Order: sequence, then C-alpha cells, then structure tokens
Amino acid sequence: MHPMFPFPAEPKTSQTDAVPANGGAQPEAHHLDRLTGGAFSALTSSERTGCIRDWLARDPRPEDMQAVYKELSAKDKGAAKLLREKLDEIKRSRAQESIAQEWADRGEAWLASPKLNIADAMAWQRDAAKAGAPLSREPLLTLKGQLSERVKGIEDLQHRVQVQREAAVLLAQRIEVLSTKSWRDAQAAAQALQIDVDHWQVQAGVLLTDGNWPSVEARFPPLLETSRGQLLVVWESFREALAQTVAAAADAAAALPAVPVWADELRALRGAAAESLSKPQKPKIDPEVRAQAVHRVQEALTKLEQEIAQGHGKASAGAAAALRQALKEQGRLIDDKLENQSHGALAAAGELEGWQRWRADQLREELVGRAEGLLKRPEGQALGGRKMQELLRTLREQWKQTDQGGVPNQGLWKRFDEACNEAHKVVEAWLERVRAESIEHRLQRLAMIEDIMQWANANTTALDEDWRGFARLLNQFVDQWRAAGHVGDKVLAELQPLWQAAMDKASAPLEAVQQQSLLLRQAMVDEATLLGAAPQLRLDAVRDLQQRWQAQAQRVPMERRLEQKLWDAFRKPIDDAFNRKTQERERSQAALGERDRLVLDAARSLELANASADAQAIRVAMASLDAALRGQAQAQIQIQAQETEAPPVLPVLPTDEPASAPAELSAAAVLPKPAPKPVVAVRGDDRPGMKKAEPAAAPRGGKFGERKDGGRFAGESPRGARAPDRGAAPPAPNGGQEAVRLGDAAFRAQRDALERAQLALRKLAAQAHGEALTQLLAAWERRAATELPSAQELGSRVSPPTRATWVRALEQTPAADPGVALLRLEMAADIPTPAEHIQERRLLQLQLLTRRHDPEPAQTWGEDLARLLACNFDGHSARRAQACLKVLLKA
Repeated sequence: MHPMFPFPAEPKTSQTDAVPANGGAQPEAHHLDRLTGGAFSALTSSERTGCIRDWLARDPRPEDMQAVYKELSAKDKGAAKLLREKLDEIKRSRAQESIAQEWADRGEAWLASPKLNIADAMAWQRDAAKAGAPLSREPLLTLKGQLSERVKGIEDLQHRVQVQREAAVLLAQRIEVLSTKSWRDAQAAAQALQIDVDHWQVQAGVLLTDGNWPSVEARFPPLLETSRGQLLVVWESFREALAQTVAAAADAAAALPAVPVWADELRALRGAAAESLSKPQKPKIDPEVRAQAVHRVQEALTKLEQEIAQGHGKASAGAAAALRQALKEQGRLIDDKLENQSHGALAAAGELEGWQRWRADQLREELVGRAEGLLKRPEGQALGGRKMQELLRTLREQWKQTDQGGVPNQGLWKRFDEACNEAHKVVEAWLERVRAESIEHRLQRLAMIEDIMQWANANTTALDEDWRGFARLLNQFVDQWRAAGHVGDKVLAELQPLWQAAMDKASAPLEAVQQQSLLLRQAMVDEATLLGAAPQLRLDAVRDLQQRWQAQAQRVPMERRLEQKLWDAFRKPIDDAFNRKTQERERSQAALGERDRLVLDAARSLELANASADAQAIRVAMASLDAALRGQAQAQIQIQAQETEAPPVLPVLPTDEPASAPAELSAAAVLPKPAPKPVVAVRGDDRPGMKKAEPAAAPRGGKFGERKDGGRFAGESPRGARAPDRGAAPPAPNGGQEAVRLGDAAFRAQRDALERAQLALRKLAAQAHGEALTQLLAAWERRAATELPSAQELGSRVSPPTRATWVRALEQTPAADPGVALLRLEMAADIPTPAEHIQERRLLQLQLLTRRHDPEPAQTWGEDLARLLACNFDGHSARRAQACLKVLLKA
C-alpha cells in the first residue's frame, strides 16, 4: 500500500547507535511475527492491517489464522477484524459443504429408488433451499437437473397414459359409428380398425415396460387397464357381429346379426319386411317400487339440473355420474318421459364439461403467459426475491385449482413449469443472500450481547449519578438490537434469552435505584395526602414537597406510565385542597351585589344583541353595559335612596388609630364625601399648576413598578407608618365616587360580551361595505341610477354631492375610454396597476408633476369615479374599480 502523503523517511541509524548503551540484548520478537510477515512488530495500525491482508492473500491454514486472531484481537481490533471475517467465511463454507453433502446423499437416494414420488422430488429441492444448501453449485446442481429430468419423464409417461385413454375412447366411438352405417362400409373399414387396435395395444405395452412406470401415480395404471378392457370388448363384439353379418349375407338361412341397421339391410336384401322396432310392453310392477325408483331418479336429475344451471363443472360431473348409476339401476322401472328428460340432462352435462375443459385451457394459457412474463419485465422494474416467491406460489395455486376443475393439459403444464423454474432461480439467489445476511446478523447480535455484558461489568453504577444518561445508554442498546437486521425465528429464539439476560444484568443498577425512588415517591404521596387533609393548607410545605418531588423525578427516570400514575396520585390531594379553597371562596362570593347583577344583565342583553346581527342594537347594548360598568345605574338608585331617606351628614374626625375592620370600611364607603375644610393659610406660589385658581395639570401615566406615593423619602408617608386610607377602593371615574370591584363571573361575562360585540360590529361593517360595493358595480353594469346605494350605505367617505355626481354620470350617455379615470383611482387608492397599464400610469404621473396646482388623485377620486361610471361597463375595468373602491370607501 502506498501512503496517502509522502512523509520523509526516518534517518538511518548506524549499527553502533542501534545497540543500547547498557549493552543489553534486543527485545525478543513475537513467535507469530515471522508467520504474518511482521504484523506484530509493525509500528502503526495501517501497517499491521496491510501485513495481515498480504498474509491472508497467501491462503494460510485456518489453525494459524485462529492463533493469530487470538493474539491480535487484544492488540489491534481493526487488524483482527480481517481475520475474523476470513474465519467466519471459512466456517460458513464448511457448513454449506456439510449441508450440500447431506442433501446430495438424499438426492442420490431418490434417484436410485425404483419408485420416485413427484411430490418428494419437488420437496427435496424446496427443503434443500430452506436448509441453506447451495443448489447453484456442484454436486447439487447436477442432482437437481437429474431429478428434474426424471420428474419430467414421469409426468410425460402419465400424459401418454391419458393420451392412450383418449385414443381408446376414439376407437370405440369409431366402431360405434360404423355400427350405424351399412355393414359393407364396416367391412371395408375393418382392416384399418384392426391395424389401429393392434397399434394401440403395442403402445400400451411400451408404457408398461417403461422404467418410470412404477413411479406414476396410483390412479393411472387402472385407467390404462380399464381402457384396454373396454376397447377389446367393443372390438371383439364388432368383429363377431360383422362375421355373422357376412355369413347371413351369404346364406339366407343364417341368423341375422344383433345390430339393427345391419339386420334391416339384410332383410331388405331377402325381401322380407322389417321387424317392428316397437318396444315390448314392460311387465307390471308394484306401484310402491315404481314410486321409489322414480323418486331416486328424480332426485339425481334435480341435483344435476341445479349444478348445470350454476355452471359447476366438477360438481356437474359427479351429479351426472350419480344420475347414470340411478338410470342403470332403476331404468326399467321408470316411464319414458322421465328417462328422456334424464338423457337430455346428461347431454347438457357433457356439453358443460366440454366448455369447462375449454375454459380451463384458456385459464392455463393465461397462467403460462404470466409465468413467462415474470422475467420479461421492463428495464429497472425487475421483481425482488420475496415478491417473485409470492407470485410463483400464487400462480402454482391457481394452476392447481384449474386442474381440479377439468382434465389436465400436459403441454401447457410443461411450459408453465419451465417458466416457473426459470423464475425460481431469482428466488434461490435471494434466499442464498438472505441466508448469508442472516448468518452475518446472528454474528453481529452475538457480538452485541458480548459488548453489553462487558459494559455491564464495567458500569455497576451511573457516572456522576447521571441515571438519565444511564437509561439513555440502555435505550440505545435496545435500538441497536432492533436495527441489527433480520434473523430467522429459530435463531431469534436462541438469541433472545441471551439478550434478555445481558440486558437484565446491565439494567440491574438502574432498577435498584428506581425501586428506591419508588419508595421515596410513595412516601411523598402519603405526605401530600396528609397536607391536603389538613384544615389549614401550608403553602410553604407544599412548595417544599413539590421541589423534592421534582428533584427526585429529574434524578431517577422511570417508566412513563408508572411515573404519570405516581404524579397523579401525588398531585390529587394537593389539587383537592386548592379546589376546596376555591369552592369556599366561590361560596363566599356567591351572593352577588346589586352592581354585579346589573352588569350580568347588561352582558346577557349584549349577547342577545350579538346573536341578532343588528349593529344598532349591538351599540345600544354596549352603551347599556358601559353605563352599568361605570356605575351610573347604581349611582342613580343610590341618589334616589338618599333623597328618600335623607340621612344626616356626620363629620369624619381624623384619628391616629390604624385602619378599621372591613365592615367599617364598607360603611364608610357608603357615606357621602365630607365637605372641604376652610383654608387657613396659603403659600404664595406662581408655578404652573400651583395656583389655586388654575386646575392642576394632569400627571403623566406611570410606568410599571413606579411608586405612586412619590418615593420613600417624600416625607408624606414614612415606611413604618400606615396610611389611614390603606385598603380603601380607588376613586371611581364618576365624580370621585368609589368603585366597587366586580365579581369574577360578572367581570368575565362583560369582557367576553364586549369582545364578541366588537367582533360582530367589525363583521357587520365589512359585510355592509361589500354589499354597497357590489350594488354600486351592479348599478354601473345596468346603468340604473335608482339602484345606486344611498350615501349612508356607502359610508362616511362619500358625501351626498358626490353621490349626486355619480347618479348624473349613470344617467348620461356612456363615454368611450375609462383608462385615465381608472389610473387616477389606482393612484388614489395606492394599489398596483396591471402590468399592461404600467406605462400609461407612469406617463400620467409625469403629467401630474407638471401640473403643480391641480388637486391630487386622492382628493378628486369622487370625480374620477363619476368619469368611470360615465363610461361603458366591462369586466376588467370593473375588477380594477372594485379593488380601488375597497380601499377608498373604507371608513
């Protein structure tokens, strides 16, 4: 390896310098250093890694690699990683070789067996792939091909059996057709039939002598034997009837054959009349026996007709067989009508079975096309292994269902099976990759478990009592385990107990601390219960308890649900105590004063006005609420009461005692304001606001935090002394009348009602503005001055003379171009002009600069709108005018 940066070489030392000064010997080299090419004597990790890589390229023995890895893993984990990967690769290859040999022995046993089951041969390949055997390498590749060839031979033999069966049926049909024609035609075709029958028997014998004949399914040999027997019976009967016919034709005294057509033909030759073909009368049968026979045949016939009506091919074949059996057993006991009806249903079932066979072939062709298209996909759209496996399984299941509904088609099956086998190679490659990844993931998880065990041994407590960091590290281990890749169920069942044991050991310190924290928190919950149950709630104790709880929660983390459950149990008694205080406070304030009731009534009236969407009613209700807030109504009631009772006015004498009880303060608040005392001496002062003849200037608004008494050293109110009016209510805005503080319910009600009223007024104003603007544009479009909104509807920006100007503009003849008027309106509204009119606006602005004494567009927008209304209406101009008027008509 070449270094990334050329460092200068170290200066060579002389042999004298290399010898230690004390004359001692050189340190002994490692006994594996020479074997690895200097890996143990290398100075840097990169040099050591290079030496190991060069040594591994020479293909060393596994025993040497194991020894070097054992020595090097404690010194350099980076260099030892190469050795570990090589050792893992050797281990995997040996495991695969043993698996391959095992499945090769099984495959050879199947090949050597005289009777091979197709399902077992296909299961061998599937099970070998599942076990991780390398099917793409020898000897399993050759065995797989040999098994496939033998399976194909067995399937071909089964197909030939079915062909022989069909051929026997066709030969029997040919013989039956000849029995309906002239006996001379039958005699002419007898030689060809003899050849065909002999050839059929030869082919059937070849099938029996085939080496794969013991491996065919058990249902095929009986089929072949049945076909042979039926064909020979029909052929022998045909030969005997034909020989009898030939003899009867040569000798008039010979007996006639049993074939009706041939017998009639011979009678015609002899000149005798044809015998009546009428059926002989059936013997009399017991009515009960006849009824049972009719019931059985009728039941089978009904079932067959139902299956034919529903289009069930397989079920209709079974029902037809049942009806044939019933006719065979009870045919002589039923009437001709039911017999004819049964034969018609059997003919319909035969047609349905033929249609089902044709439809099954169509479905098979579709499945073959889909199977062949699995590998013929567009570029970049190739199917993955799992998707290919699912599709192949689905296609094979559909093929199996199709075969169950009709006669198998061996030609299409071969094409389908070959296409599926080609596509399954993708699945095999994917399975091998998945197995390799599973082995790698297993090794990674084992290494992770080892790392966790080492970490648990080194961290028996949290560093700096940081238990939250300790828990985060444990969670990181859990995340790494989840992201370690997929492994099989068996491997996961093997590794899960090891992982759980390692995590239990690593989390043991945290669990111990959490148990202690749980006990402390339960003790604090009990303490909170005692504090909440106390008649007098101690806020300092509650605050201290909450601080201790927060400190414990920040120090030791716990499971979220448990922590939330403990927190709910801790806060419940304290919250209940505060709720009791709130309820007591609310009960004390439950009796509202006269002023609160007035404010509440006014707020309810304002809510009703808001719901009515009437601006005038809302304003009246707002005024009523404002009057109630200012205390006008209550003041009027107090004045009337004072005029009625006229209590005597008592002077208030100054005292040095502190402020009286709240009851005395409230009584003093009801008393009228005392008369001003006469001025005895006045200091002459001509400063502004100091003259008694002039009112004092209003003080500026105070800032947050300023003292209102002029400061601590003003000399008027020393810190130690209490003002005589401390705790009294602030002066009311109505002539110095004292204001009473509103209750919470009344304050919230009037605040919410006012907010909703202001929002409703804004909405009504915007709605009225939009409606007026829409009516104005509609009047311009229809040039109807009567539809123009009134000056009140247009708002305060439009005066009656301006509106009259607009009316006259609508009544006169339309002008031509509204361009200048629109530009002036846009300048007055200070809104952008469309891009196609920018140049015109710039020219107009230049013209206005030259006319210094002309009014600005913002001052003459009423006249400009009149000029616009005097022009023709068009949609583009209307949209521009609408955008301008939205700004200009807004109050």
